Amino acid sequence: MAAPAACTRFSDNYDLKEELGKGAFSVVRRCVQKSTGLEFAAKIINTKKLSARDFQKLEREARICRKLQHPNIVRLHDSIQEEHFHYLVFDLVTGGELFEDIVAREFYSEADASHCIQQILESVHHCHSNGVVHRDLKPENLLLASKAKGAAVKLADFGLAIEVPGEQQAWFGFAGTPGYLSPEVLKKEPYGKPVDIWACGVILYILLVGYPPFWDEDQHRLYAQIKIGAYDYPSPEWDTVTAEAKSLINEMLTVNPSKRITASEALKHPWICQRERVASMVHRQETVDCLKKFNARRKLKGAILTTMLATRNFSSRSIITKKGDGSQVKESTDSSTTLEDDDIKGSTPGGSTPPQSPASSKVGGPVPGCPGPSAASGAPSGAAKSSGLTLGPLVIQGVQARKQEIIKMTEQLIEAINTGDYEAYTKICDPHLTAFEPEALGNLVEGMDFHKFYFDNVLGKNCKALNTTILNPHVHLMGDEAACIAYVRLTQYMDKQGQASTHQSEETRVWHKRDNKWQNVHFHRSSVTPSFAMK
Repeated sequence: MAAPAACTRFSDNYDLKEELGKGAFSVVRRCVQKSTGLEFAAKIINTKKLSARDFQKLEREARICRKLQHPNIVRLHDSIQEEHFHYLVFDLVTGGELFEDIVAREFYSEADASHCIQQILESVHHCHSNGVVHRDLKPENLLLASKAKGAAVKLADFGLAIEVPGEQQAWFGFAGTPGYLSPEVLKKEPYGKPVDIWACGVILYILLVGYPPFWDEDQHRLYAQIKIGAYDYPSPEWDTVTAEAKSLINEMLTVNPSKRITASEALKHPWICQRERVASMVHRQETVDCLKKFNARRKLKGAILTTMLATRNFSSRSIITKKGDGSQVKESTDSSTTLEDDDIKGSTPGGSTPPQSPASSKVGGPVPGCPGPSAASGAPSGAAKSSGLTLGPLVIQGVQARKQEIIKMTEQLIEAINTGDYEAYTKICDPHLTAFEPEALGNLVEGMDFHKFYFDNVLGKNCKALNTTILNPHVHLMGDEAACIAYVRLTQYMDKQGQASTHQSEETRVWHKRDNKWQNVHFHRSSVTPSFAMK
């Protein structure tokens, strides 16, 4: 552990290095401790921008992280409060997500899954022994310490964690990520430590076959499945999984929390503690293939929902989709957003189903080629929190060349808009492109028809000269097949009267790679563009 700071200012103890990531109220930068030369990840939070409630959450998370010291938990080494900034110094975790590492392995067996879940259970057991319930266990929060073979799995992000003494059960508020929520939380019943074990059961199921036990495009139906524990073990992929592995899943996914296995008990299960004798050592290629698709879907879906949440513009809006007959209908599907009581206004206790948040139905659909319940796909991922205060360490990733590729694709798309080239535009965009833009009056529109109107009637027709500049492009890479870019679009133009003007808009675009080709699947524009430069 890093030595405690003997001084009050961050700069007295640490040298700040390059930026690693950025959030709504914070920035993450690599830092080096002056006294030891050790590297850490420093999350720098601008406390001037925080509400009183957000500041309470920050203090709660920092307090919980200080209590937890375990090799399978991302560790908070230091916390320094200055006048307008709070510095949180975490482990510098460089191995990426566990699920991404699995699909890159040459060999992956049931025994490997047993070793993964054992480390996760060790971290959960340490939390529970210290009176902490995580409440948001999911793949995004399972990281690897480094890229070295056999690197430790580390549990991250205690933004929703709470302190629960002993075996207390109470209503601590609605919190978690939809596909990993326990029945008692969905029923709004008193809950406690067993909610983390339920999430472990969901994760173990995915580790073994590459898709989740509960899934539905409609969130109400998803919640109905979870409430009654409606999952099964479809053939043929489950035929090769040992009975002991299924037994542990069954004990984790027990609807009655008082009968659910504890972390301590799970660690003593034969499939965990006697894996060399019990767990199968056969390579599970089908699991790896399905897990690749699962990873791609949750990353892409998370990117789109992050874009929506960042604008605070979608929670009460409609989604417009095209039916087969060409008419438009309003639709609502599962949310991939990590939820907490603050995000659910007007929720009432007593067993009512928590409200839904609209999301694009096109990116949440089944994973082609993967069997399972409802041809199960990428489950809800929870890539965003409305508070913007996630304190988990940054997963260092991103190749500069790939970021430049996304910027280049965005420039090509804007060039097609500037020239009114609809054919080029359609080659770059997904046919089911979703968009939030002022011209749609706050609605989420899907498909190309809405945009085609402007190409046919407006674009390239109302100005003599046009120049567009992309300012401050910021690219987020999400695995190998998804990316999100945010930028300022500065447009200079000469109108028909010969007057020079400049317009600015803020835009975010989500890209997905299909058949080795990038396509724009979602975009959001914050302000009305001149009529000749829409889309």
